Parts: sequence; C-alpha cells; structure tokens
Amino acid sequence: MELAFIPSPSRGVLHLGPIPLRGYAFCIIIGVFVAVWLGNRRWIARGGQAGTVADIAVWAVPFGLVGGRLYHVITDYELYFSDGRDWVDAFKIWEGGLGIWGAIALGAVGAWIGCRRRGIPLPAWADALAPGIALAQAIGRWGNWFNQELYGKPTDLPWALKITSSTDGRVPGTYHPTFLYESLWCIGVAALVIWADRRFKLGHGRAFALYVAAYCVGRFWIEYMRIDDAHHILGLRLNNWTALIVFVLAVVYMVLSAKKRPGRETVVEPGVADDTADGADDADDASGEETEARTKTDEKAEADADKGPDKDADTDADVKNEAGSAKKS
Repeated sequence: MELAFIPSPSRGVLHLGPIPLRGYAFCIIIGVFVAVWLGNRRWIARGGQAGTVADIAVWAVPFGLVGGRLYHVITDYELYFSDGRDWVDAFKIWEGGLGIWGAIALGAVGAWIGCRRRGIPLPAWADALAPGIALAQAIGRWGNWFNQELYGKPTDLPWALKITSSTDGRVPGTYHPTFLYESLWCIGVAALVIWADRRFKLGHGRAFALYVAAYCVGRFWIEYMRIDDAHHILGLRLNNWTALIVFVLAVVYMVLSAKKRPGRETVVEPGVADDTADGADDADDASGEETEARTKTDEKAEADADKGPDKDADTDADVKNEAGSAKKS
C-alpha cells in the first residue's frame, strides 16, 4: 500500500491565452537569475564591479544553452534522427533535454569571449560564479519533474516519485526521484564551494574546479540509478564515464594550479583596481596639502611667538626715550 509519494504535475505547461508557460523553461530561467545574482555578490566581494557578471553571462548563457542541447542531441541522436522521429524536435529545447557537460563546456567558451572583451581573467570569474551554477542546476532539475522525466528505479519509499504519464514509453508507477536527489546534491555542492572558498581562499579557478569535482561525484551515483535509455560503454552509462573523466581532470587541475599559482588573485578587474588606487592617491594628496597648510600655520605662529619679547622690549625703549625728552624740555 502506498502511504506517501511525490506527485507529478498533471501537465508541464499552462497557457496564458495563446502564450504557453512551460515549467521546464521557468526553472531554467530562474536558475540563471539565481546564478547571476549570487555570482555578482561574490564578484563584488572579491573586488570586482557590479554588473560585470551579468555582462559576461550575456555571452555565457546562450553558448551554454546551445552546448547543452548539442550534447543531448548528439548522445541521444536516435530520439530525433531514427525512423519515425522528426528531426525538427531537436530544436524544441522547451520539451527538455540539456546536457550539463555540453552546457558547461560551450558556456565556458562564451564566458571566455566575454572576459576577454572586458580584460578579466576567466578563472576568477568562474570562481565567483561556481556556487551559483550549482544552485542553478538545483533549480533547473525541477524542470524534469514538470516533464515527468529522468527518474530512477522503481521504489516504494515514502519519497518515491509517482509517474502518471505513459507517453514515450513511460510506465506509470513510483520511482526514485533522481531529479530531487540531484537537486539536493547541487545545493550541498554550492554550500561546500562557498565554505571552502572562505576557508582556504581558493583562486585561479580552483573554486570552480571544486564545484566540478563535487558535482561529478554526485552525478555518478545518481546516474547509476536512472533507468531511461542511454548508451553504455563497458557496462556503464555514457554519463557515468563522462562524470568519471571530468572528475579526474578537475582534481588534476586543482593540484597543478595550487602548485603553480598558490593563493588568490589580488586584482580581478583591473579597471576597478585602478579607480580605487586613484581615489586613494587623491585622498593622500588632499591629506598632504592639509598637513602642509597646518605646518605653515604652526611655523608662522612660532615665528610670531619668537618675535613677541623683542617687540615688547622695543616698545618699552621708545616709551623711555619719549619720557626723557619731555623732562629736558
């Protein structure tokens, strides 16, 4: 007997007149806003300028969406190019299907273009954005809930996900909510990166590498639970191999980066640093002028004090001379 379960929405889209409002798209959009908001706060805290993260995200987000969709279409090409399938569906991103590996890879290319235009080091920008990306993934995974997709093996646990749709080969029943597992894992990854960054002052891309490595650990075991169709290599799903390889690369980067460039960048946005320095110089000049004026005033006062007794003596002598002249007369 089913005592409890997580219900699936009856539909993943609402229509506001002729305009469709899709839950999957909303989750992606909200995730992007959260990532940019948190990234902006972290960038400012590291000495950057407000708005820089959003300016670079204008490049990174479109590239990331294209990369995520390309990865999904390439690795699941049979869903769009096999017999009975319509290849036009490959462009219907709102129906689900974004591969995080392709999104991060091509999104990094867009971010590199944006950083290069602003003269900003990409690793520093990535460090600022890392926990925000993890939170964006945590929110975005709820889009799979709206679409009733990417669930795990059958289970009767109280937090099982109840699938009601029978389209595209789905079998109604209760399954492991892998979307929820990954969402919670990503929140933990964000917290880990924020803590480690404060504790160890991670820099030169190491906070981003930590996010990648930690995410891959969770993705490996969550991916292993999924039952949707996927390509297998040596008994493992393709995404398991991708997670394993990317994890190793992230750890290697962290080790080599720590040896080659220890510590954290002192300047993340050169223009802001120059403005700060100019302001400090102006303050020093003003302070110097004020000190010089005070010094001159003090010197004048001291000079007047030194001349004071001499002036009094001269005045007394003049008085005596005038008195003597009066007696003689």
